[in-house]
Amino acid sequence: MNHTIMQYFEWYLPDDGKHWENVKNDAPHLKDIGITKLWLPPASKGTGTNDVGYGPYDLFDLGEFDQKGAVRTKYGTKEEYLAAIKALEENGIMPIADIVLNHKAQGDETEGFTVLKMDPENRQKPISEPYEIEGYTHFYFPGRQGKYSDFEWHWYHFSGLDYDAKHNETGIYQIQGEHKGWADNEEVDTEKGNFDYLMFNDIDYSHPEVIEETRAWLKWFIETTGIKGFRLDAIKHIDRSYIEEIIKKIYEEIGEEFYVFGEYWNADYETKADYLEDIDYSFDLFDVKLHMNFYQAALQNENYDLTKILDKTLIDDQAWSAVTFVDNHDTQAGQSLESEVGAWFKPLAYGLILLLRNGLPTVFYGDYYGTQGENGHGGYQEILDKLLHLRTNYAYGDETRYFDHSNCIGWIRYGNEEYPHGLVALISNGTEDGFKDMSLGEYYAGKTFVDYLGHYEGEVTLDESGNGRFMVHNKSISVWVDKDSLI
Repeated sequence: MNHTIMQYFEWYLPDDGKHWENVKNDAPHLKDIGITKLWLPPASKGTGTNDVGYGPYDLFDLGEFDQKGAVRTKYGTKEEYLAAIKALEENGIMPIADIVLNHKAQGDETEGFTVLKMDPENRQKPISEPYEIEGYTHFYFPGRQGKYSDFEWHWYHFSGLDYDAKHNETGIYQIQGEHKGWADNEEVDTEKGNFDYLMFNDIDYSHPEVIEETRAWLKWFIETTGIKGFRLDAIKHIDRSYIEEIIKKIYEEIGEEFYVFGEYWNADYETKADYLEDIDYSFDLFDVKLHMNFYQAALQNENYDLTKILDKTLIDDQAWSAVTFVDNHDTQAGQSLESEVGAWFKPLAYGLILLLRNGLPTVFYGDYYGTQGENGHGGYQEILDKLLHLRTNYAYGDETRYFDHSNCIGWIRYGNEEYPHGLVALISNGTEDGFKDMSLGEYYAGKTFVDYLGHYEGEVTLDESGNGRFMVHNKSISVWVDKDSLI
């Protein structure tokens, strides 16, 4: 059985507290279309009900306490979250929680401490002498009143912050003191000199109290929710040796069936390969380079060389660790990593990630159901349902690629014993229709194929050797399957 993730949120979901309820109600449908893992948005209390989840205030508050203006989060209450997880499991879908461990936002009180103001483009370069500021670094969670954990966060639990309340100034401030400073360059991404600091109050994972409290929260969260996996946010900004340690500890306690994948937003293949080696391949990574290839292919139209669509990607060189995607909440229009794949190319990109043998594909909620907001667009549910059906029932077995023409590529999946029918897929970015003469072997001799997507009319009947000419319209995708398998 092929596994498929759906990222079940987009940035501009309404702030109505109904999302967990929607997950629960949609679970049977998600099962029917072949979704086996559901990536849920961050569940903990953020800076307000309009927080998508990446401004975490209190990780222990899953929509249970009156904090930051409401009991519920953007998505609903703790009770509704647990009900959504239960509904997913009842439908055979693995619930995966997005967890944000890099930073905390909107502390309860200010504290005074010494900092260096750093150059935003080179975080290793001070642009001030040490001086005193005040920051919102004291977190004591008055609404929760010590339930689940009485730990309070102070300035010395953080390595940096972006707001000086004393002088009402913003910047990147490195907190000074014994054993303070950014994580070593070998442990975090080296963009901007050192990319330990990302936003808000940056958590210092060299502090033993931080390590103990984070471990305690992870244990509590898994036991409380019954979640079966994690999507790790912003891991290029967190000490990689610590991340490896905590994930391996989870595997030891729960088992390796607990599934973890991470967001390391860097398109450079060597950087990602080095990271995977450094963490001993303890979890998978998003294939950012593949997404960027899709983005460029959509922009360049027929000038993009499709034979290079998989170049320098994890799916091609580290397939066992690749989580593939077309777009997500960060790449959609208006967001920090905006690089939304052009509408005409989206079906082609999804055909690649859903029907090629390698990688674990992710379907974005915004592509399936549509996005809201100023730059919102409709969904691609009709064609995605067809591609998901093909993934569930046809995309099995060995693969032969015909990546031999800059404007038209294709591949064959031969099927296996349980799913014997296989498929032939072609995509084109050209200005004219494309074709491939392809050989499926004598097993398929005399069989007649049709385009399951309905894009190309007509039939292809293979000769006595299993050879045939398969067609695709320009700027389109066709997936040909045995006509008899449709009965």
